[in-house]
Order: sequence, then C-alpha cells, then structure tokens
Amino acid sequence: MTASAEPAEITTTTLRQAVALAERPARPSAIAMTLTFGWRALLKIKHVPEQLFDVLVSPVIFTLMFTYLFGGALAGSTSAYIQFLLPGILVQTIVIVTVYTGYTLNTDITKGVFDRFRSLPIWRPAPIVGALLGDTVRYSIASVMTIGLGLILGFRPEGGFVGVVLGVLLLLVFAFSLSWIFTILGLLLRTPNAVMGVSMMVLMPLTFASNIFVDPSTMPAALQRFVEINPVTHLVTAVRGLMAGQPDGSEIVWVLVASVVLTGVFGPITMHLYRTRH
Repeated sequence: MTASAEPAEITTTTLRQAVALAERPARPSAIAMTLTFGWRALLKIKHVPEQLFDVLVSPVIFTLMFTYLFGGALAGSTSAYIQFLLPGILVQTIVIVTVYTGYTLNTDITKGVFDRFRSLPIWRPAPIVGALLGDTVRYSIASVMTIGLGLILGFRPEGGFVGVVLGVLLLLVFAFSLSWIFTILGLLLRTPNAVMGVSMMVLMPLTFASNIFVDPSTMPAALQRFVEINPVTHLVTAVRGLMAGQPDGSEIVWVLVASVVLTGVFGPITMHLYRTRH
C-alpha cells in the first residue's frame, strides 16, 4: 500500500484560482432584485408567523363584533347588515395592514439591515418595492379571511365570484399606493412603535368617520361633509358596488386615479429619503 501524497501547499494564488469564475455573472435585472426582496418579506412571515396575528384575528373580531352588536339595531337583522358591512370591514382591514410596511422598514433601519442594503450594488428601489410586493400577500390573506368569515355569516355578494375578485384587486391596488405613505413614516420616525402609533392616529379617524359601518345620511351635516371627501369612503363605495354587482364607474375611476397620484407623489419622496437618509 503506497503512502498518500502530501496535500499541496495552500497559497493566496491557489485560493484565488479555486474561487475564480470563467465568466463574470450577469447582473440581475431590476425585476429579479425586486422579486428577491419580495421573497425576503415572505420569508420573514414564515419565520415570524406572529406577524400574521393582526391579519388573521382583527377581521374576525371586527366582523363578529359589529355584526352581532349593531346589526339588529342598524339594519333590522344581522343577515341584512352583513351585506352592507363586509365590504367595508374588508377595506378597513387592508388599509390598517398597510401600516406594517413602514413598521417593518423601520425595524430594518434600527437593526442596521437598512445600511447593508444601501451598500449593495443593486437597483435602489428594489428593497422597498420588493417589500411592498411581499406585503400584498399579507393583504391577500386578510382578504380571504374576511370574505370567508362573511360567507359563513351569510354574506352573499350579488356580483358573484367575479365581482368579489374585482373588488379585492381594486383594494390591493389602492393598498399598494397607500403603503408609500407609511414607508415615509418608517424612514422619518425613530422607532417602530412610533411608526405604529402615528399611523393609527391617522387611520382611525379615516376608517371610522366613513361609510364602513353606517350610512352617512344618518350623520350630522358637518361630519357628512368630511365623510364625502374621505378617500376611504370612495374606496368602500367602489368595492361595495363591485361586490353587489352594481359597479360605480366614477368611484372606480376615482380610486384608480387616487392610486396613481399617491404612488406618483409619495413614491419619489420615499426614494429620495431612502437615498439621503443618514
């Protein structure tokens, strides 16, 4: 039996030769980078499933509470009220969930991950746009939970499956554009709890002073005027019409235009803050 050969001496040159590539790999496209960061957002949900607590529990609590506490008083029966309430609860749930975009971004900043992303040779908007795309999965889960519970409680949309899907898609488009506002808060405020607190102070009046729970015609005149210009009211009316099989074209156009405006205004501001933040 012959003795084994002694291992070759490891030098810097041999190490470089071992890891050297014959060809330089192509730089990933902006879409590939964005999808990678979207996948990262989904992996965070996988490893920290508690993030879905609000998505899974909040719509259940609000739907059950308002249906059985106020349904009889406001609509005469819970079955009648759920037809009016459910599209509004769906909008409220998704709008509130958009806060987590800024919350998770601020968490990355406090942990130093933010600075690491900015040092990488990647398309600059990829971390933020990818996070927004990943959050659409969170919105979709919340939508399925809310609609599923509504069907159990007696919700029967006249618009059928197509109307429900179109209503959810319209809501997702608006939620994506609204998330840019909370990314700005995530970049400006110092702590995740501050982002959550300020965001809720803004969203609570917008969601409760709207047509989600009651017909605005029963409200005082001054409050009615606020409800009429409230963007949440327009969104609820558009989604409610699609699910009821009576789409309101003007409200749908209003929501789409508002989504474009929100993205066009707050998207560039977000990216400016992202590039210049120290």
